[in-house]
Amino acid sequence: MSAKPIPPRPGTGSPAARLAEILRVDHAGELAAVQIYRGQKAVLGDAPAARHFAEMEAQEAVHLARFDLLLTERRVRPTVFAPVWRLAGFALGAGTALMGEKAAHACTEAVETVIEEHYASQVEELASRDPELAAELSKFRDEELAHRDFAVEEGAREAPGYGVLAAVIRTGCRAAIKLSEKI
Repeated sequence: MSAKPIPPRPGTGSPAARLAEILRVDHAGELAAVQIYRGQKAVLGDAPAARHFAEMEAQEAVHLARFDLLLTERRVRPTVFAPVWRLAGFALGAGTALMGEKAAHACTEAVETVIEEHYASQVEELASRDPELAAELSKFRDEELAHRDFAVEEGAREAPGYGVLAAVIRTGCRAAIKLSEKI
C-alpha cells in the first residue's frame, strides 16, 4: 500500500508555485543562519563556543550553496528580503552573543527548533512529488536538529530570560518564513 500523496495546501496555487515558495524560503533561512553564526563568532572571538559556531556556520553555508544552485536551476527568484535577513541574522547572532554564550546557544536552539518543524512539514509535503528534494531537506533537517541539540547541551535553556528570548526569536523566525515564501 503506497502513501497517499499530500495535495498542495489550499491557496498555494500550482505545484510549481509552491515549489518556488519552498526553495525561496529555505534559501532565505539558510542565508540568515549563516549570518547568525557569523554575528556570534564576531562577538565571541576566540572563545571555545566560537569554534562550535564556526562549525555550524560551515554546515549552513553548504545548505545555502545548495539552495543557491536550486534557485538558479529552477529559475526561482530569492526573496526580496534577503538583504534584511542578512543584516537581521547578523544582528541577532551578535546581540545574543553579547548577552553571553548561553544566550547565543538559546538563539541557536530557538531558531533551529522552528527550522526543524519547517523542514519536517516540507519533507512530508514533497515526499511523493519530489522525493529527491525531500531527501535533501530531510538531511538538512537532521543537521539542524544536531545544532539544536548541541545548543541545549551547552546550556541554551539556562540563559537569562530564556523563555522570553526564545519566544521572541521563534516568533520572528515564523514571521520571516511567511514573508519569505511569498515576497
